[in-house]
Amino acid sequence: MAMNYSAKDEVDGGPAGPPGGAAKTRRPDNTAFKQQRLPAWQPILTAGTVLPTFFIIGLIFIPIGIGIFVTSNNIREIEIDYTGTEPSSPCNKCLSPNVTSCACTINFTLKQSFEGNVFMYYGLSNFYQNHRRYVKSRDDSQLNGDPSALLNPSKECEPYRRNEDRPIAPCGAIANSMFNDTLELYLVANESDPKPIPIPLKKKGIAWWTDKNVKFRNPPGRESLEEKFKDTIKPVNWHKAVYELDPEDESNNGFINEDFIVWMRTAALPTFRKLYRLIERRDDLHPTLPAGQYFLNITYNYPVHSFDGRKRMILSTISWMGGKNPFLGIAYITIGSISFLLGVVLLVINHKYRNSSNTADITI
Repeated sequence: MAMNYSAKDEVDGGPAGPPGGAAKTRRPDNTAFKQQRLPAWQPILTAGTVLPTFFIIGLIFIPIGIGIFVTSNNIREIEIDYTGTEPSSPCNKCLSPNVTSCACTINFTLKQSFEGNVFMYYGLSNFYQNHRRYVKSRDDSQLNGDPSALLNPSKECEPYRRNEDRPIAPCGAIANSMFNDTLELYLVANESDPKPIPIPLKKKGIAWWTDKNVKFRNPPGRESLEEKFKDTIKPVNWHKAVYELDPEDESNNGFINEDFIVWMRTAALPTFRKLYRLIERRDDLHPTLPAGQYFLNITYNYPVHSFDGRKRMILSTISWMGGKNPFLGIAYITIGSISFLLGVVLLVINHKYRNSSNTADITI
């Protein structure tokens, strides 16, 4: 039997099926969505709508940018580099491979008083915590206190999973590379009086609440922390076991030690800072850190010279917008200025050519 060809069938997606059967077609359903008949709105850009938009953006962004920039500049901050690569640095002696335990002292001056709470950070440079294998080298179940994961860590922790045929706690490259320098701050009250005044540094309250109370937990049980970790061994590069991080305070020891928790939150960039201590304001009559002479005592344990890294200590106050960050204010001012300038330029162009068009119409 011959079959008749129809162009309409080709448009519809093919010839009709046999009598009595369902018709085969590729034509979309006759609905507003599939036939693209939905209502739409398209703005008509005119001088009356575009010019006010540019001026409004400029008038809003510029004051906001100025406020953010001034707030950022009012934040006090000082950085002390103590890597020790310079021969004149007091910490240069700590770079020798023969030195196992080293301490150095760096003198510095605060030219302006630090008001309010002061945050002490340690900063590292050229340290890539964002490497994929480094970020994965941990066992969150072990860090959450799971007894089975404590004795049988995840394979992601290799090669820092076991040592001396015992499981490492905490396992992984992140924990193994934990920052372990000790920083102490002193105020020289009077040059004639050699006795310095130690600045009290608070070591709790530096970690995120969710990390401290949810993600990190010690193994369950009523035994002592040392007993809970008796079948494990410390990481290769650690000087002491995890249950000795803060033996004087059980709420800040083991996996819930806040220095350890802060380190385990990896940084996104190779140059970063992490909160080390808090210096709380004692009263409203005196600044937290008055202007004057200070010195920083450093127990130099953490090696960075092998990968051309640098170490620094940062003292900083904060504001409602966080730490010192002038970029955000500069960005607002720049965008607002560009928008305002474009508005002025387009206003002049519109005024010039609109008058020329009106004159041409009258002449004709």
